[in-house]
Amino acid sequence: MRQPCHWKMDIGLDEIGGVTRAEIRLGGTDGTRFTGIGLVQNGPRGQHLPPIAAELALARALSDLTEELLEAVASDIDTQFTFPGQRVT
Repeated sequence: MRQPCHWKMDIGLDEIGGVTRAEIRLGGTDGTRFTGIGLVQNGPRGQHLPPIAAELALARALSDLTEELLEAVASDIDTQFTFPGQRVT
């Protein structure tokens, strides 16, 4: 990386009809964009604990975002480098 790249993260959290939804948007100054989504439905027997649901939804959104970033890295490596021999998947 020759020049510093700055990333911005926006986090949205809402609850509609007993479903808590977290959305995390990550964007770089180079135009790169990633989004992670996390959902949590009502707990057992209809109980809903908003603070716990929010934490879990955010954790799931971060996990989704991580997966998306790792897939992008793997794709970038595949397109940027040539490996000798047969690739094992």
